[in-house]
Amino acid sequence: MEEHLYIVSYDIRDAKRWRAIFKLMKGYGEWLQLSVFQCRMSRKRHAELLATLDEIILHDHDHVLMLDLGMADSVTPRIVSLGKSFEPVVREPVII
Repeated sequence: MEEHLYIVSYDIRDAKRWRAIFKLMKGYGEWLQLSVFQCRMSRKRHAELLATLDEIILHDHDHVLMLDLGMADSVTPRIVSLGKSFEPVVREPVII
């Protein structure tokens, strides 16, 4: 399954919508900062996330940016990180 690495950032005016998007994003990626997530997703998961975000946001007031950094297994993001270090999210097996 081909996955891409994304950085998702959002600016949501309403606190209730912001919390809904924050909870949604926790299911799709790793929280980096207040309104910034790092996500590793297949095309299907990417489409699902876009559709759900499209239903939640108010297009005249809110803004969501999704940066596609490329193939997750082969991309080496060139990122300057001051303070905490940045590590691309790695797909790991889930043990139940």
